[in-house]
Amino acid sequence: MNLPSPFATLSWSADGQPFSEQFDDVYFSSESGLDEAWHVFLLHNQLPQRWADLPEGGHFCIGETGFGTGRSFLAAWQLWDQCAPASAFLHFVSCEKYPLSACDLKRAQRLWPDLQPWAETLEAQYTDLAPGWQQFVLAEGRVTLTLLIGDMLDTLPQLDARVDAWFLDGFAPAKNPAMWQPALYQQMARLSQPGTTVATFTSVGEVRRGLIDAGFEMHRVPGHRHKRHMLAGSLQRSGSTPWAAPWYARPQPARGERTAIIIGAGLAGCCSAYALAQRGWQVTVIERHPAAAQEASGNPQGILYCKLSPHQTPLSRFIQSSYAYSLRLLHEVLTRDGQHWEPCGVLQLGATGKESARLQKLAAAGYPQRFLHGVDAQQASEIAGLAIDHSGLFFPEGGWVNPPALCQTLLRHPAITLKTHSEALNLVYQAGQWQALDANGHLLAQAQLAVICSAADSQKFVQTAHLPLKAIRGQITHLPATEHSAQLRSVICAEGYISPVRQGEHHLGASFRFDRDDTQPSAEENQSNLALLDGLSPALAQALQRDQLNPATLKARAAMRCTTPDYLPLVGPLVDAASFQSAYAVLGKDASKQPSTDSPWLPGLFINAAHGSRGLISCPLSGELIAALVTGEALPLPRDLAQAVHPSRFLLRQLIRGQLTS
Repeated sequence: MNLPSPFATLSWSADGQPFSEQFDDVYFSSESGLDEAWHVFLLHNQLPQRWADLPEGGHFCIGETGFGTGRSFLAAWQLWDQCAPASAFLHFVSCEKYPLSACDLKRAQRLWPDLQPWAETLEAQYTDLAPGWQQFVLAEGRVTLTLLIGDMLDTLPQLDARVDAWFLDGFAPAKNPAMWQPALYQQMARLSQPGTTVATFTSVGEVRRGLIDAGFEMHRVPGHRHKRHMLAGSLQRSGSTPWAAPWYARPQPARGERTAIIIGAGLAGCCSAYALAQRGWQVTVIERHPAAAQEASGNPQGILYCKLSPHQTPLSRFIQSSYAYSLRLLHEVLTRDGQHWEPCGVLQLGATGKESARLQKLAAAGYPQRFLHGVDAQQASEIAGLAIDHSGLFFPEGGWVNPPALCQTLLRHPAITLKTHSEALNLVYQAGQWQALDANGHLLAQAQLAVICSAADSQKFVQTAHLPLKAIRGQITHLPATEHSAQLRSVICAEGYISPVRQGEHHLGASFRFDRDDTQPSAEENQSNLALLDGLSPALAQALQRDQLNPATLKARAAMRCTTPDYLPLVGPLVDAASFQSAYAVLGKDASKQPSTDSPWLPGLFINAAHGSRGLISCPLSGELIAALVTGEALPLPRDLAQAVHPSRFLLRQLIRGQLTS
C-alpha cells in the first residue's frame, strides 16, 4: 500500500534551495531569504524595541501561519537572545500542514550559517513529526516552540493563546488560496488583543481587506529588495466574543513572587516542579517518603507504552502528543546508558484478532515511519533479537526509563527544593499564600501557588474531596536474565510487557487488581505475570526457563496506580465544589443553558494526578500544561484536550446528570 507522505515533498535547486512540490512554490527568496525574514517579520512587528522594553520575567508570544523550514523562528530566537531581558520568556506558536522531515529540515537550515547555534539546538529535539500539537522547550525554558501540525483552519480554532505579534507567512496566495481566507484572519483576531501586530510579505488587496474586516488596521509599506510592497498593521478592535463555557475559562495568570509548593515527588510532581522552575519559579516539593519516586513512580524500568486508537479519541490524541514530548525531555535530561534510559524501541504485538486489526489500522494511518510502523512476525523477531510469533507495530524511538533517575534528575534544577519525610495533610489559603500543614498542624511550606500531585491521595484534601479518583494495585515481577534472554533488544508489549535486561534482570508485568489496597508482593500476581510470557514470545519464555521459576520466590514490586472513570488524568485548576454547584445549578435542569458566572476558582490551586500506568508518557506534558495555565502562556494542547483533562469535568457531568445533591 502506498500511503501519502506526512511530510513536505521537496525538490532542491542546484544551489541548495528547497522548493515545495505540494504548492509549486519556493519557501523563501533564493537571494536573501534570511534578510527577508528580518525585514518583513522582525522589523515590521517592531520586535527589537518591543523586546528591549520587556520587564524582567516578561512573556511574549508570536503566532506564525507557516513554520516551513523554521527560518523565521530561528531568526526571531537569535534576536530574542540579543534584545530581550535574560529573565523573559518567548513562546512561538506556528502552524504547519506539511512539516519537513528531520533530514530535510537540517539540510534547509544549513543555508544560514549565522543561525547554526540555534538551528542545532532545535534539530537535537526535532524528529519526524506526527500530526497534532508538538511542544519544544528550548534554551533551558527561556524559549518554547509549539508546532500545530495539521491544517491551520482546523488547528487554530483549538489554540488557546494570547498572541502579541503575527508572522503571516505561507506560500503565496495564488499558490495556496485555501490558507488565505477570512476564517484565518478571524482566528488571528480572536487570539489577539488591541495592539497585537501583524506583518506579511504579501500586499494582495484581498488579504488586506480580509485583515481589515477582522479588526486589523493594515498599511502597505515598502517590501524587501525587489518586492515593492508588503503589509503591516495592528489589531484596533476586537469582534464580538461568542459565549464560552466559564468552567473551562482560564484563571488569571499568577502575579507576584512566583513561589510554588508541589505535593508529591512522583513523576507528576517532579515534572510539574521542573516545568515551573524552568519558567523562573522557586519550587518546594513536599514528599512523605525519604526520597522521590518511592511509590508507583519507583519501578526500575518504566515502559514508554503508547497505546493509540485508529479513531483519534481524546485519550489517543493526548497520548500521542504526550509521547512525543516525553521523548524530547528524556533525550534532553537523561543519558542513554543502559541504566537510566534506553530508547531501544517498543514492539506492540497483536496477540488477538481484535488487537491485530487495531494495529493494522494504525500502521495504515500514515504516521511517520520513525514514529511507528507495522512489522510482520519475521521483522518483529529481527528487531527483538528473539523469535516473535505475531505481527504488530514498532515504535523505533520508544523504550524504557528508570523513573527514579528521571525524577531525581528533574529535581536537581537549582530552583527546586525537595523536602522529604514530610506529609502534607491540609492546605489552608491565607493572605494570598497556600500553607501546607502536617498532621499536627505544623507548617511545612507556604507559597503563592500549590499543585497537588499525590495520585489517589490527592483526594484527601478538603479542596479535592469531590474528585472521583480510583487506586489500582499493580505488580511487576523481576526475572533473572539468562544468557539467551539477554539477547532481547527491545521492549515487547501485548497483554503485558517485558523489558530488555537491566542490571541482570528483566521486568515483567503488570497486574491490575481492584480488590487489594496494600503493596505487599504476592506469589499469585507473579504467577499471573508469568502467564503473560507466552503471549509475548514463547521463545523468550523458554529462554527465561519459565517452567523452572517459582512464583513464591521471585522478586516483585507492587504499587498503587491512580486513575479516573474516563482514564484521562486530572490536570488543571481547582474550584470550590459547593460554589460551582451553586453557580451552575441551572444546568441540572437544562444542559443547553449558557450561564456567564465566573468559575469559582480556588486561587493558585492546581492538580496533576491520575495518570494510571501511563505516567512516563503523560506527566511531562501535563507539567507543561500546568506551567502554561499558571503563567498565561499558550497551552501545549488543543482546547478540547485541555478540557478533556480538566478537573472540573466530573463536577459538570454530575451536575448535568442530576447526581449532585444540595
